[in-house]
Amino acid sequence: MKLSELYNKEIINIDTGENLGIFGDCDLILNEKTGEIISFVSGQSSNFSFFKEQKKREVSWKNIKKIGSDMIIIEDI
Repeated sequence: MKLSELYNKEIINIDTGENLGIFGDCDLILNEKTGEIISFVSGQSSNFSFFKEQKKREVSWKNIKKIGSDMIIIEDI
């Protein structure tokens, strides 16, 4: 799968049901020597984001359990 195919998928925590945002809004943490993806940092935005701070969360790439046609399912850390 290409990274660009993940761009519009929602990230859902299977344990809590929490929506962590869209993968395209995430930052990737890479191993500089191997180029391997270590984790991603989700940034859940809100309609009223200027009233409160964005909720950011780092998720290990190993916690991805399933990549479906419209969402990415992760297991809680």
